[in-house]
Amino acid sequence: MLPTYLIDSIILLTAAVVLVPLMQYLRLGSIIGFLVAGIVVGPWVLSLITEVDEIRHFSELGVAFLLFIIGVELKPQRLLLMKKWVFGLGTAQVIVTGLALMGIAMLFGLSMRQSLIVGFGLALSSTAFVLQLLIDKGLIGTLAGKRSFAILLLQDLAVVPLLALVPLLAQDDITLGMDLALAFGEAALILVLIILGGRYFLRPVLHLVAKTGNTDIFAAAALLLVLGVAGLITLAGFSMAMGAFVAGLLIANSEYRHQVLADIQPYRGLLLGLFFMSVGMSMDFGILAQNGHYLVLALLGLLTLKATIIWVLARLFGVPAHPSVAVSLILAQSGEFGFVIFGVALSQNLIEKTLFDQLILVVSMSMIATPVLAMLADKYFTSKTAVPETHLPQSATSPDHRQVIIVGFGRVGRRVANMLDEAKTPYTAIDYNADIVNQYRLKGYPLYFGNAGSLDVLISVGAKNSRVVIVTIDQTETSKHLVAKLRKLSSTLHIVARGKDSEHCLHLRQAGANETISEAFEASLQLGVDVLQRLDHPPELIQQIQQNMRDEVATSLNKDTP
Repeated sequence: MLPTYLIDSIILLTAAVVLVPLMQYLRLGSIIGFLVAGIVVGPWVLSLITEVDEIRHFSELGVAFLLFIIGVELKPQRLLLMKKWVFGLGTAQVIVTGLALMGIAMLFGLSMRQSLIVGFGLALSSTAFVLQLLIDKGLIGTLAGKRSFAILLLQDLAVVPLLALVPLLAQDDITLGMDLALAFGEAALILVLIILGGRYFLRPVLHLVAKTGNTDIFAAAALLLVLGVAGLITLAGFSMAMGAFVAGLLIANSEYRHQVLADIQPYRGLLLGLFFMSVGMSMDFGILAQNGHYLVLALLGLLTLKATIIWVLARLFGVPAHPSVAVSLILAQSGEFGFVIFGVALSQNLIEKTLFDQLILVVSMSMIATPVLAMLADKYFTSKTAVPETHLPQSATSPDHRQVIIVGFGRVGRRVANMLDEAKTPYTAIDYNADIVNQYRLKGYPLYFGNAGSLDVLISVGAKNSRVVIVTIDQTETSKHLVAKLRKLSSTLHIVARGKDSEHCLHLRQAGANETISEAFEASLQLGVDVLQRLDHPPELIQQIQQNMRDEVATSLNKDTP
């Protein structure tokens, strides 16, 4: 007899492998696929999984990892670039929509505290769903895409005080005004602890781990960072998701951010998928059967109200009519953070199980309706003009992603960096030697710790969206495999690679490098030039000999490269 956990794992993975690609093929998105997979294996359809609560508790790690990544990507300069839209339009959307939904909830007999949770929980849209839709459709660079992203960014920020507020609302001896004051006070205290902890504890520890050169141990340290900080914050009375967000902020400006992100990404995707499956399993279709007409009306009311408020606010902030329609339709749903906030509220006995089940159904149905709303919004994404990289989200590109990436920061990498500095050309460099990274970051170089052999690290530093990647590492096999990964990542990326000799350069060309520089050839060429100059040969002749030899080598490499 197989253990129950193994049987459940096989069932969940099978459902995901079958239904997620099917939903993607139908253009409904992977999140809908995970929700449907959870519904199918859950107690209301095939009843293959019955211990839903246990799976849901474990799957909350997926949301924690999502909040961690949001924390890592949330850099002050990024917010400043979009301050009007993030802090203006985004703040207005959350406050106005939250208060409107809160008022409606109070009209239906909910207490002020319950209404606050319901209103602001439903006001948040689905960051994971909407961003993926915009990126898949190539609409993230449109005017509507940029405004949607700004609102989503503020909503992600709003999750933190909301998660801090829920446990406080559960305390009967504190007024609502005191709740809000305490929530913001605790957020400020956490910010101070973040700065102190990141500066005096976390970086030295990660440096010691990185010095071991053991990728598995560093990955374990990344997991410990997320779960450890989340656990400490949970002990302080906050949610695990908020703790993970704090952990992300701790390394947002760290030289280890790209490697940590790459190590966390696989766990995040799988566990977040499991979270959506657990939501699907938790959906109470008995309530839907009994009160289906009320829930459908609630769904239509939610979509209409949110879309209307977002459209009006967008117009008031000067967004043209068509992009305003697109933004209002694409953000009309409620999202994954609603699940989290309502779950915390249930655990704190702020809302009853019946209300929780109804809210989960409404949020889920609103997400299922999103692909249809997105299709309606397509024609309103009028401007598809590309925008500067600094205005796009990390999943598409990022303020850290420069036109030039230098892989390897030894003597050759540093010389290239100095030349780029002289030309005032921004770049990002990565190296897997923790001591080198620590030494040269102190001197002001934009250098990060990372294993360039990892595709996730290359994506994190922005290789996919850069113009040029310069590979300066001298390990023959490592550089060849790295060039092959870079070429697989982008067919248009210009790759310049350092080779030891002509044979190594040939292998690099065959792997996908556009240009190669042979150390042996350049050294021998310079020796020859020095000798000819010493023998007083004319400069024109020396230059011609140099060019002839370069042309000969280039012809040989091009002939042997497919």
